[in-house]
Amino acid sequence: MKIKEKTKVLEITEKFDINIIFAQSLLLASDGDIDTEKISNIIKDRPKPFVKWVGGKRQLLKQFREMDLYPPHDFDPIHNTYFEPFAGGGAVFFDLLPKKAILSDLNFELVTTYNVIKNDVEALIRSLKKHVYEKEYYLNIRSKKVESLSDVQIASRFIYLNRTGFNGMYRVNSSGGFNVPFGRYNNPLICDAENLRKVSKALQHVTIQHRDYKYVLKKAKKGDFVYFDPPYYPVNRTSNFTGYTSEGFFEKEQEALRDTFVELHKRGCFVMLSNSDTPFINKLYSGIDKKIKLHKVSAGRNINSKASGRGKIKEVLVVNY
Repeated sequence: MKIKEKTKVLEITEKFDINIIFAQSLLLASDGDIDTEKISNIIKDRPKPFVKWVGGKRQLLKQFREMDLYPPHDFDPIHNTYFEPFAGGGAVFFDLLPKKAILSDLNFELVTTYNVIKNDVEALIRSLKKHVYEKEYYLNIRSKKVESLSDVQIASRFIYLNRTGFNGMYRVNSSGGFNVPFGRYNNPLICDAENLRKVSKALQHVTIQHRDYKYVLKKAKKGDFVYFDPPYYPVNRTSNFTGYTSEGFFEKEQEALRDTFVELHKRGCFVMLSNSDTPFINKLYSGIDKKIKLHKVSAGRNINSKASGRGKIKEVLVVNY
């Protein structure tokens, strides 16, 4: 990026309080000029995550930027690719809105939902509009076997349960059955048609795959940006409530993820990873390389059914840049 362009991009980031990657896209959309009205309209019209996601990073991104930890300054979104191997709600993707991205997750229903939004959003909207917010109806939808549903039905069920289940949790039992209880809300928004159409537009040039995070090793190259937001290592023995898939993610899995982080670091990728602030995680990422650093961030915790169990907790953000 030329000095003049970089100066304009930095001006946009400060003026509109956004990240540098999205700012580059806005400068291009404004034909190289800082058109305040045009940029404001684009920002106002940008998509947001279509599901509520426990542990989603939307609340933390401003903090990451203020700590100068995100996004990496030297990442080139024009020639390189952004990878999010634990896609979840996609908060980081929707914040960056990079031109080249590969999202993946082991949650089959989530990946199916992303692809239905990308490829058949109007059919999904029609299906979502048929749902009703009632406990018996919720339990009936929850009991349906995914294997018997079409892709549109899977996506519709997924969003409905997310919007009406307790605190937006996604939890499955050892057999893979969704088991989150009915939530209590005042008129929940089940079908946000306007945002779904925006999400669909944003996903048109994005690859979304049902894959293990290690697949990133086959695709990522020097200069690419990879963000890992895995199932967190439990802070204590009773806190591991988030079963996003029927498989666990414990010491062995966390160590394998660390090895993947290190391999990508050696390859020359920009790597960022979030996890719980525990002695195990801190030790796991300490002393590897002087460029790999651990930072502590404050995150809100709001899924506890008791107000006394909510509040701010510390998380770890690991970066190699």
